Amino acid sequence: MQGPTPSVPFLAQMAFPDRLVALRRLKGLTQQSLSDQTGIHVTQIRRYEAGKAEPTLEILRKLARGLGVTGDALLFDETERGPQQETFRMRLEAIDRLDPAEVRTLEEVVDGLLLKHEARRWVRSA
Repeated sequence: MQGPTPSVPFLAQMAFPDRLVALRRLKGLTQQSLSDQTGIHVTQIRRYEAGKAEPTLEILRKLARGLGVTGDALLFDETERGPQQETFRMRLEAIDRLDPAEVRTLEEVVDGLLLKHEARRWVRSA
C-alpha cells in the first residue's frame, strides 16, 4: 500500500462517488486498472462512481487498498474525523514519529488522564 494520501483541498466536502473518482485519478488509475487491482468488476466501479450503487464494507476495504489510502480518506473529509482543535490534530499526527517506548509512555499518560476525568465524573454524580 502507498503512503498516506496528501492533503487535497478539493476532496473536502465531496460526496463518495466524486471522492472515489478524484482519488482514482489522483493515483493515475483508470477504472479498468482499479478493477484489476481490487478484483471489483469495472462495471461495478462505474456504478459506484456514478452514484448508482453503494459499496459494502468489504468493497470499501478493497477500494481503499487498491487506491493506497485509508478507509477514512475514502469516506471522510479531513475535518470529519479526529479532534476539531488544529493544535491537537497536528500533535496526533506527530505521534507516528515517536519510537515505541515513547508511544507506550504517551498511552499511559492519556490513560491516566482519562481515568482522572472519569473519576471526577463519578464524584460529581454521586
